[in-house]
Amino acid sequence: MSINEVFMPALSSTMTEGKIVSWVKSPGDKVEKGETVVVVESDKADMDVETFYEGYLAHIIVPAGETAPVGAAIAYIAETEAEIATAKSLANADGAAASSTPAPTPVAVAAVASPVTASQNGSNHQPGRVVVSPRARKLAKELKVDLNTLTGSGPYGRIVAEDVEVAVGKVQPITTPVVTTAPLPVPVAAPAPVSVAAPVAVPIVAPIVAPVVSSAVPGQIVPFTTLQNAVVRGMVASLSVPVFRVSYTISTDGLDKLYKQIKSKGVTMTALLAKAVAVTLQKHPILNASYSDQGIVNHPNINVSVAVAMDDGGLITPVLQNADTVDIYSLSRNWKSLVERARAKQLQPAEYNSGTFTLSNLGMFGVDTFDAILPPGQGSILAIGASRPQVVATADGLFGVRQQMQVTVTCDHRIIYGADAAGFLQDLAKLIETNPQSLTM
Repeated sequence: MSINEVFMPALSSTMTEGKIVSWVKSPGDKVEKGETVVVVESDKADMDVETFYEGYLAHIIVPAGETAPVGAAIAYIAETEAEIATAKSLANADGAAASSTPAPTPVAVAAVASPVTASQNGSNHQPGRVVVSPRARKLAKELKVDLNTLTGSGPYGRIVAEDVEVAVGKVQPITTPVVTTAPLPVPVAAPAPVSVAAPVAVPIVAPIVAPVVSSAVPGQIVPFTTLQNAVVRGMVASLSVPVFRVSYTISTDGLDKLYKQIKSKGVTMTALLAKAVAVTLQKHPILNASYSDQGIVNHPNINVSVAVAMDDGGLITPVLQNADTVDIYSLSRNWKSLVERARAKQLQPAEYNSGTFTLSNLGMFGVDTFDAILPPGQGSILAIGASRPQVVATADGLFGVRQQMQVTVTCDHRIIYGADAAGFLQDLAKLIETNPQSLTM
């Protein structure tokens, strides 16, 4: 006979506390080996937590909606029904058990990120079986919704909580965000001086989701979400890093022309920029490196993170892994999937914490130039401004109009120096301006 404690698991390397999203099991319920008992919100995703042992969920210490530090006890599991009362007395006595009661021992748990890990056929669930997230299952029970009548909007048709809410009219149907780019003019090389109208802001790319409309009530203090707290910790940690910034002007006419040619095939400007950066990083690996107390960490892969604003506040950086070697069409499909799952809080940890270089784009908002804050654990981040028509001097001494954007790279000065950053930006500009077609090869 034994009573075990369920502890708050560490679902990522940066996680210090977790929030209980929902308890899948209720006190007194039988718990089978490998069964999900609770859904925990880590820094940037909701994850199912399973147990490796059988027993009965005797008492919940941390209810849904509350947080607990990693390693803290969040529930008791009794091996037999007869021990449920003993487990409750442990909780009532703040864990002080009677002398005849053995001390609680840890319950092994496993964190499983949504979506469920795919097998060779693309999903590990059996054909015809309704796959439902624990949160959606509980919500459906509360709202008396028949899950068999729903169509899942999650990965592999998984039914998520939003699908249940749509069914009862609580929220509008979820639609995939559409990334649009305004038509961009073809490069102009005037043989004679020309008059130019006032420049109009034309965003080159829109990788960040639409601006979040604030619903804050004046005078109200809104607690930080788990994601916002994670961002706060990361940004505060970055203040101790000595950084410097280098800016560069890049003409985008060739890249804009290429984008118009291949966007009908599903290619996104985000993927094009990520690919351009990744290919350039092959020549400048120090920009893809990071600092450690032992020395410079040269990462074996080029994983490009792209900043995305979340609807409920906070920021997440889905990662395009091996962006230098993946073809542009696959890279674009990967990006679309990452954004959809980031909005649904279904990214696995490796999909948001494995980046080695970050892109942050505010060009979609018409921002000319800005400085980005260096993410923890990385050596560089590139800030991208809007692409605008500009009057420039041509090689023959005349004037012409070019689409140009301002980019600024922020670097960790402990391992990267000014010449390193300048060389990287120079080669990035050369690739985008003179050979953008190579990004499709």
